[in-house]
Amino acid sequence: MLGGGGMNPRKMKQMMKQMGIDVTELDVEEVVIRTGEEDLVFDAPQVTRMDAQGQETYQIVGEPESVDVGTGGSGEDSGAAEEAAALPEDDIAIVAERAGVPEQDAIEALEAEEGDLAAAIARLE
Repeated sequence: MLGGGGMNPRKMKQMMKQMGIDVTELDVEEVVIRTGEEDLVFDAPQVTRMDAQGQETYQIVGEPESVDVGTGGSGEDSGAAEEAAALPEDDIAIVAERAGVPEQDAIEALEAEEGDLAAAIARLE
């Protein structure tokens, strides 16, 4: 940032304020930086926003996890697992029971119908 090695943090803030630089700590759960080859996922990073002369700059401190683009994490199946996790277990059970099909078929129908229970059941009957 501004060199200050060993400088009192309070004095550093005061100097930055005098120069018109406003620093704000943000409460962030996750940051994703998407490139052409990979996603860099920071879980619970420390993020600071600096406003100086109308320009906002963000600083991210943390250890990223690299995720290849198109794999959805650890392979093709993880994408389906994430989508299934997004569907309520009760909805999956209801569709499977009413349509008399295995849960995997119920999940596929719910995904195809964007979570609409009645449409998923109708699709399977």
